[in-house]
Amino acid sequence: MNITREKIGDLELSIKIDVAENDYAERVAKQLKTYKQKVTVPGFRKGMAPMGLIERMYKPSIVAEEVQNLLSESLYKYLEDEKLDIIGSPLSNEEKTGDVDFAKSKDYTFYFDAALVPEFNIQWDKVSTTLNQIKITPKEAEKQVEDITKRFGDFQTPEEVGEKDFVYGKAVELDKNGAVKEGGLSTFTSFDISTIKDDENRALFLGKKTEEKVVFNAAKAFTAADIEKNFHLEAAAAKKFKADVEFTISGCSRVVPHEVNEELFAKVFPGQAIKDAAAFKKAVTKEMEKSYNEQCQILFVNEVRKALIDQFDAKLPEKFLKRWILSRSNEKDLTAEKLDAEWEEKYIPSLKWEFVDGALNKISPIEPTQNEIVDHIKGIIRENDKPVEGEDEKAKEDRLERAARSIASDRRNIQQVIDRLSGDKTFALFKEKLNPEVEKISIKEFGEKVK
Repeated sequence: MNITREKIGDLELSIKIDVAENDYAERVAKQLKTYKQKVTVPGFRKGMAPMGLIERMYKPSIVAEEVQNLLSESLYKYLEDEKLDIIGSPLSNEEKTGDVDFAKSKDYTFYFDAALVPEFNIQWDKVSTTLNQIKITPKEAEKQVEDITKRFGDFQTPEEVGEKDFVYGKAVELDKNGAVKEGGLSTFTSFDISTIKDDENRALFLGKKTEEKVVFNAAKAFTAADIEKNFHLEAAAAKKFKADVEFTISGCSRVVPHEVNEELFAKVFPGQAIKDAAAFKKAVTKEMEKSYNEQCQILFVNEVRKALIDQFDAKLPEKFLKRWILSRSNEKDLTAEKLDAEWEEKYIPSLKWEFVDGALNKISPIEPTQNEIVDHIKGIIRENDKPVEGEDEKAKEDRLERAARSIASDRRNIQQVIDRLSGDKTFALFKEKLNPEVEKISIKEFGEKVK
């Protein structure tokens, strides 16, 4: 077998593979012997058909299969031996290869097209960004404690609506005369009484029971965003909705907040032995800062990525890339014309992102290994694991290992884990290379940055 390549342009390659009969003859002979033993030919006992007959019946298809296997093995070995960093995988050039007759020919020539990954040298000194960290205020921590007491509170269904209850029912739009508007809004909905903006409309609900009706003005009671959510309207329609609404109550619910006591502390932070409200508030603050700072890390990574993508100015082998995308796409309606139309806006940014990731992986692998994935999953399982009676530490570790590897064997189940670990490794690399300044900001300021 002989493999040669020719450079076409800056990045594209044409790879030629010559396959001679002696390259595949042994493989084919072995397959023919197997067929002779296994196939049943009319007029002959199993395994007794003449080899000449077996060859006439099956040899062309066996030659085709073995030549294709040999091509695949040899091509990828060649790329590895030559240390060619190619995009995706080579594409068969059927035009240059032409028709292949496996029944009559013995020697074959195949052509493949490939493209090299464009070189990209990261200029870290030209990347300027700040790593934010969130400072939680005492008021924000108190609000979080309040939310926690509700989350762990007691769910009730009172007979009368209270000022902090959740009401369910049907809302219908009224016309200017107070009658149900024909073709108007009619929907089942629910909302929190405390979200009603003004005291007057809020008071209309208090003390009401099931099947009682409340008439109120939607625009006075709710913000446009709440109207959109509560009445299932489009944003533009919600802004224009100023009508009165008749709401028939079908029920309400109430959450009685959990007391701030040791029982709550143990539920929220098991195993931490928190004894008083001050320590609980401190733990809540720490947990909030951890959660928000993880979001700050994601923002930091995205900002750096954007800066690196803006740096990327290498020429792309567009002709090959378009062929490769079309050959691999799962989109049934993706045509060459549609690809051309969306190329600059949709595909170029995505490709640059992939090439930047490739450049980062050469500096320090950001893709998690299988063992790293398994270890992460094992840690999650361990946090929620319940002791097994009579199980020693080694048996426990073996059990956790088996469970983690079973979960990790199906990548569809663990994409979030892969994304998380990849994000952590990317953040560590960016932080090492950039040594960013740390800036303390508020939750509100962070929200504005994210927008």
